Amino acid sequence: MKAVQFLSKDLPLEVKEVPTPVPADGEVLIRLAFAAFNHLDLWIWQEKVLEKPVISGADGSGVVESVGRGVDKSLVGKEVIINPGLYWGDDERFTGKNFQILGNPTNGTFAEYITIPREYVHEKPAHLNLEEAAALPLAALTAYRALFSRADLQPSDKVLITGIGGGAALYLLQIANAAGASVYVTSSSEEKIRRAIAMGAKGGYNYRDAAWVTKAKDEIGGFDVIIDSAGGDGFAVLADVANPGARIVNFGRTAGNINGLKPWLVYNKQLQILGTMMGTPAEFKAMLEFYSKHKLGPTIDKTFQLNEVNAARDYMNSGEHFGKIMLQVGDK
Repeated sequence: MKAVQFLSKDLPLEVKEVPTPVPADGEVLIRLAFAAFNHLDLWIWQEKVLEKPVISGADGSGVVESVGRGVDKSLVGKEVIINPGLYWGDDERFTGKNFQILGNPTNGTFAEYITIPREYVHEKPAHLNLEEAAALPLAALTAYRALFSRADLQPSDKVLITGIGGGAALYLLQIANAAGASVYVTSSSEEKIRRAIAMGAKGGYNYRDAAWVTKAKDEIGGFDVIIDSAGGDGFAVLADVANPGARIVNFGRTAGNINGLKPWLVYNKQLQILGTMMGTPAEFKAMLEFYSKHKLGPTIDKTFQLNEVNAARDYMNSGEHFGKIMLQVGDK
């Protein structure tokens, strides 16, 4: 089969012919149709040096080709998506020591086939096609857990989502809207803010504008829930626009380490600053049910072919996209 392999941050991604895996006991062999890019992939490609090549990619969808011993054969032929977070652990509050995500160190979805334990295979939501379904897993799961399990989202909440445009941020917008909250966004792009408002955001602020915090406080008063995926110096000002008792959730570091956070704002406002990453198997199932109930779907920016993986990586790294970047790895 064809697969995208990664070895070192100093080398380009390569499409190679590798053996098609065979499902072991309790496993499923999936003929993949689509995969999706995540910032996790960029971090691996930019930072890691591995001892042996690994197939990249966390998100994927396809059709069950065969099953190993102990797996119901009626699954063969089903259109499915994969939960990429393996071996969460016994405590739903945090990942255990054996937790891993497809694509490193376990072979991932940028390939024509993948084997995966049965418990991580789910039938795709009926209202989504295979490409749309492949765009969900990692980012939509992260958004779902951030809003409900960590931020305890309520319909009365005013929500701020930073850096609108990436897959997770757009899922946050979708989910919070569907839950009845009032959602606002930030971006350095007026066009991305405009598109977010067209998708249901109540308003937006350009974080390049030095007065954006003052404008937000004057217009909104403050936010009850703030979800951030960047970190960096911009994180510190989020405490300024947070209402007393607000929940600020972070799940990313694209802007680097957090500097300048004012402790007195944290304790005077009784703020909760929370971290999150991915989600439990139960949360993955709940996310799929939420998307099916509300008939939600992803925003797909662009789809590349398997042999265009390096161009797709560069496009994601540019930050110009609005929505998910996809990779067609097999037949639709």
